[in-house]
Order: sequence, then structure tokens, then C-alpha cells
Amino acid sequence: MPVIRVEMFKGRTPEQKRAMVREVTDAFVRTAGGRPEAVHVIITDVEKSDWAIAGTLASDL
Repeated sequence: MPVIRVEMFKGRTPEQKRAMVREVTDAFVRTAGGRPEAVHVIITDVEKSDWAIAGTLASDL
């Protein structure tokens, strides 16, 4: 069972998440093979204050 982890800033709607997991699943099956039923996508929503880019909190950018 492939597991795909997506970490992203909070704020996406359930509709956006549904569309994203559908596209990620389709892309995996198309490029790596397998069955969509076997692909698991785990979304982790992260606060901007818990994410840093180049030594700066994303909330400060």
C-alpha cells in the first residue's frame, strides 16, 4: 500500500482537499501503477507559525 503524505498550511477547504487527493491518487496510479484503492493519502495541516523557510517562520514572511 503506497502512503503519500502531504504537509501544507492550514486553510484549504474540504473541496480543495478532495480534489487534491483525487489528483495525487490519479497521478500515482498513472506513473507508478497499482490500484487507486491501495493508495493512501495523509494530509497534515500545519500552522504557518510551525513552519520555517530559510530560517524564517512562514508566519513572518
